[in-house]
Amino acid sequence: MARQYNRLDKDKAAVLLVDHQAGLLSLVRDFTPDEFKNNVLALADIAKFFKLPTILTTSFESGPNGPLVPELKALFPDAPYIPRPGQINAWDNVDFVNAVKATGRRQLIIAGVVTDVCVAFPTLSALEEGFEVFVVTDASGTFNPVVRKAALNRMSQAGAQLLNWFAVGCELHRDWRNDIEGFGGLLGGHLPAYANLMQSYFANAGKG
Repeated sequence: MARQYNRLDKDKAAVLLVDHQAGLLSLVRDFTPDEFKNNVLALADIAKFFKLPTILTTSFESGPNGPLVPELKALFPDAPYIPRPGQINAWDNVDFVNAVKATGRRQLIIAGVVTDVCVAFPTLSALEEGFEVFVVTDASGTFNPVVRKAALNRMSQAGAQLLNWFAVGCELHRDWRNDIEGFGGLLGGHLPAYANLMQSYFANAGKG
């Protein structure tokens, strides 16, 4: 039996960036450091492009996990920022949950470090409370591909939808006629191959 296709909607979605911290990034081994940073910042740029409510959170910054990566703080200087004192599952922190609910959004786009803990635990908790959850697989990182696969299977079986950042952007954008140059420029800024496509477009359109 076919399941309903619930699309991401820019008027219904919020973005949760969970524990992208300087110390925890050293645990990410299923992507190269440059690749992972690009993916996270691409998702952040998508959140800004579509004006999605965005919530930042960290866990135990004073310990080995370290501070939030500065690029995210700089991109979202006015976003809710929840430095959790110790809760491993962000959903166990009242301030974080209140910030999520204050957005009024029922679709949650989530990414974080590490996939099997910092992403999986709040994803499962939010699903239990009736939210739609979309996990951004390539902006979430963990120890190795085996661990990632198990974590994604666990979340998918519970009802989470799994996407990469490119699919998130395209599903939110819906139609190229909404904005060719702005959205294309965003993609080109993170995908060299897409930058080539945009150069061809500009040349053919006489804008090069």
